[in-house]
Amino acid sequence: MCKILVIEDETSVRQNLLELLTCEDFNVIAAENGQLGVKLAQEEIPDLIICDVMMPELDGYGVLNILRQQPTTATIPLIFLTAKSDKASFRQGMELGADDYLTKPFTRAELLAAISSRLEKQVAIHQQSQKKMDDLRSSITKSIPHEMRTPLNGILGFSELLMKEADILSRQEICEMAEGIYKSGKRLHRLVQNFLLYTELEIIATDPKRMKQLQSHKTIFPSMALEKLMTEKAQQAGRYTDLQVDLPSRCCLQICDTRLYKMIEELIDNAFKFSTSGTRVHLKSTLADNQLIISLTDYGRGMTAAQIAELGAYRQFERQLYEQQGSGLGLIIAQRIAELHGGEFHIYSKPGEKTVIQVVLPCI
Repeated sequence: MCKILVIEDETSVRQNLLELLTCEDFNVIAAENGQLGVKLAQEEIPDLIICDVMMPELDGYGVLNILRQQPTTATIPLIFLTAKSDKASFRQGMELGADDYLTKPFTRAELLAAISSRLEKQVAIHQQSQKKMDDLRSSITKSIPHEMRTPLNGILGFSELLMKEADILSRQEICEMAEGIYKSGKRLHRLVQNFLLYTELEIIATDPKRMKQLQSHKTIFPSMALEKLMTEKAQQAGRYTDLQVDLPSRCCLQICDTRLYKMIEELIDNAFKFSTSGTRVHLKSTLADNQLIISLTDYGRGMTAAQIAELGAYRQFERQLYEQQGSGLGLIIAQRIAELHGGEFHIYSKPGEKTVIQVVLPCI
């Protein structure tokens, strides 16, 4: 049974709504003013709220503003009841996040139609959210065990051989196994570090104090240091001749060196991972309107619009067609770093041709 909260200061209107909705088999609770309505909404978490606009002390706009700022009530559908029918009132309510308007006087059919429409939409949103959660669980289930098991198997396998056959192995064989352990350890270390960083960034995003602290850092764009970092990444990937870099000589950014390096490192790593050797990877940055625009282009497999829309942590696309390492965290970490520092993150891609990732950071 759906629970509906009615917030209405006129006793007769409130009573009529209670009787009408109760007869329609809704579980109805009511509040005679905005302050009590907010309290009831926070305590009861109704499926839908019907709220008068013009009320003393706290009006409907104030109720909506408070509810939309709190996670537990932010997504509850709200229908305004108003005697006003001017465009300014409608626009104000919609800008605050109202879902519908009914102008007094309204008919029983109009009210029930509005309620039905909002509840159906909420069910659809819930189903979509549930599907995304199911997809995320599936991605995590498939990604994490594989990504951790692969380097662990290398470490355990090589170390077991060294322990059992140390006396008969040649120096070269021992060196090769040690190198295998080292590479597997580095891969596992990076995986763990990325999981921890992603978690940290998500926590910071919900903490205004930590957000303010994060955005207090300043750095002069370290062109030479970043070019050295990218060159090293290209050499490690065997793609030194594929890399082309154009960086600005000087600008001041609201981000610390560590976060900036990490963002660029993940973008470069992603570009090399999803393009083939011999194809160009071009990183270019420009200054415009007091912003630094960093564009990274690779000519690899590309992404569809649907894949870009679904971009997130632990997401890997077409793994059944392409063998790929990684947890899917790289791009979402880069995106999070950019956004937390007041920047923007965009992906433009054409499958089978190229992908352009653009990061826009404010200069100070």
